Amino acid sequence: MSIIIPANSAVSGGFEVANSVLFNSPDSASMQKTAGAPTDNNKWTYSVWVKRSKLGTLQEILYGDDGGTSNFCTIRFNDTSDTLTFKNRPGSTTSTLTTSAVFRDPNAWMHLVFVLDTSNSTAADRDIIYINGVRETNFSTESHSGSGDACFINSNGNPIKISKGNSSSFFDGYMAEACFIDGLALSPTDFGEFDEDSPTIWKPKNVSGLTFGNNGFYLDFKDSSNLGNDANGGTDLTETNLAATDQSTDTCTNNFATLNPLDRHKQNTAALGASLFNGITTFNTAASNALKLYAKSTIGVTSGKYYWEMKRTANSAFLIGICYQNYFYDATTVAHWDQDAYLACSFQEKGNGNYEWAGKSGDGGISDTGISASDGQILGFALDMDNYALYAHLNGTYFAVSGTTGVPTSGSSKTGSLLSSFTSGGLPYVNSGEPVFPFCADINGNSNCRVDANFGYPPFAITSGNADDNGYGNFEYDVPGGYFALNTKNLAEYG
Repeated sequence: MSIIIPANSAVSGGFEVANSVLFNSPDSASMQKTAGAPTDNNKWTYSVWVKRSKLGTLQEILYGDDGGTSNFCTIRFNDTSDTLTFKNRPGSTTSTLTTSAVFRDPNAWMHLVFVLDTSNSTAADRDIIYINGVRETNFSTESHSGSGDACFINSNGNPIKISKGNSSSFFDGYMAEACFIDGLALSPTDFGEFDEDSPTIWKPKNVSGLTFGNNGFYLDFKDSSNLGNDANGGTDLTETNLAATDQSTDTCTNNFATLNPLDRHKQNTAALGASLFNGITTFNTAASNALKLYAKSTIGVTSGKYYWEMKRTANSAFLIGICYQNYFYDATTVAHWDQDAYLACSFQEKGNGNYEWAGKSGDGGISDTGISASDGQILGFALDMDNYALYAHLNGTYFAVSGTTGVPTSGSSKTGSLLSSFTSGGLPYVNSGEPVFPFCADINGNSNCRVDANFGYPPFAITSGNADDNGYGNFEYDVPGGYFALNTKNLAEYG
């Protein structure tokens, strides 16, 4: 499904997190440092905010070992089950906490705190997991460390690894506010708090006043040229396969839309699914016979004005535009493109090499823009849900409808809107608040159809740099006045 109101929606006030880092698993991205003499090898705390981008694979969050595979400590998401495990094996004993809960929401930031304190006299308090401020107590596997057990995370001369296990198992997603505390067993309230006005929302706190210990570190990811920088002043972590473009403004205090890996459709059962990567902002059909694959955004809107960009990166026939929640979706069959009952407004790149405007489904007919499609071009969309209008540009020049160039700021006059109405032609739901979603699709089953979606955090290099009126987003072209990036801060104010 697509998520209409994202988890960890923006709340006013409090500590604001400016940046996160994107670990894209196809890049084998990770970072690590070699531990020195620890403050206390029996006691540490690790706190981190994460937003997952890939499900169903083994992904390490934090890992340490002695150079082999027998003695290690790991914090990881498990393959197929998407549960969370905290395991310490320093030798002959093994402690394991594996959650019964699964974690499959690609649009939710969540806060994880792990505490190891093998000097604690109470066995159940030697290994602890907290999720969004609450101690986890429901486990499918539960065994605790022995008294005085050591740990190969925070072990003198051995590595502390983020997003990598012994050799692989790379994390795929975003991390923010990564804090390792050497020598103290802390609680989640040292890193976050429940919002006083929305007491079910857990939010971050400023951690700069904490004591981090000899091997501790604080990664705020604010320096794009040194993403492993320890903001607490200790030894920086060494980055592997991370670039300045992996710094993101998608954070636990401002959650940006991505494409949705839980809402991908394929027309026939033999088709291979589209690959979503780069923090689920890149749509790529790596194999042929991928007929009618699509992906919608994680955020749908019912009011307000929003802007995003889609880059045509690899040659193929595709659709790029907007759709309703139920467009293409059928719970019982995979062969379902319901183009008559639900709204889909999109550009097609077809065999004649031109962009063509498909208009609303059910209207019939295709309008050839006469503008040729080529790799590297960017389509920008300005969606006005207050007046039910849609405007689009190619490389900064808005398309003309019946000779009238689109003017996104024209309001109720809808000058040059690609849609005269969302409700004509028997299309349902607008008046009942049905949300509209950005989407992209491959329509001819070609291999290597690639589209990069920029909802404010671009998966491609930006040469100019433009933000919305609130200062959010990084776009190639100007954001029209009164239009905003798809993120929770803007939704809270305008959506």
